[in-house]
Amino acid sequence: MATSSDYSRIAVAPRGLTASDFDTGRATVKTNLLPAQANVMNQRTILTVEDDSAIRRGVVDALEFAGFRVLEAANGDAGIEAAVRQDYDLLLLDLVLPGKSGLEILREVRRTRPTQPVIILTARGEENDRVEGLRCGADDYVVKPFSVKELLARVEAVLRRSPERPTDVELVELPTARIDFARRQIKHHDGTRVELSEREVELLRYLVNHRGRAIARDELLSNVWRISPQGVSTRTIDMHVARLREKLGDQSDVPQLLVTVRGKGYMFAEE
Repeated sequence: MATSSDYSRIAVAPRGLTASDFDTGRATVKTNLLPAQANVMNQRTILTVEDDSAIRRGVVDALEFAGFRVLEAANGDAGIEAAVRQDYDLLLLDLVLPGKSGLEILREVRRTRPTQPVIILTARGEENDRVEGLRCGADDYVVKPFSVKELLARVEAVLRRSPERPTDVELVELPTARIDFARRQIKHHDGTRVELSEREVELLRYLVNHRGRAIARDELLSNVWRISPQGVSTRTIDMHVARLREKLGDQSDVPQLLVTVRGKGYMFAEE
């Protein structure tokens, strides 16, 4: 765990500097980060995808010191896997990576997680990449070399203007039933109870937490099944939705709770 004294020498340097440069002074110090900042924000998770180990270590240390939980990936292949499977609040994404490029990862994230906050990291001369990244849906960018103070300010700004992630619910009241996620069951008003599998609970909770929004099958594969949707049949999702409709008593020709949105996916109807 970093201490306040460590931040007298932590800086984020341009590509080409190594870890030893931080000890020899080649990386210029640009920050006055205060330990008190660690108590400012709730524990939110940042996924950092950066292949330069010195830069990645500096970013991870700074974010952890500021109170964030950090996931990290050192190349594009590991990065795209984490970006579509892990649960996180914001993605810090280098554009130039071995394996999958940052732009490839960004496009996949936008396809499967349309509202996911993303900040891209670029070198000073990569203007075309920055422009393409913004066109692909990045929320902001930071140009290397950058200070920890600037990075944290941009992270906080993007998180502030991003919609809050839905809070998990434990009980949901429906016109004819109650969903009890803690007990993993649906209790109908006629007294009958129906048990839910773990996967059914995860799927139903995700749909309820995003009620009123059409959710693509690829997003469900990424965030509920935790697998990359590339080349994967979505038939298993349709089968799970059919079983949930049966258990909810929502089996009419025109379902009222778990609605199919043509060309989009599924939506849990708003109250």
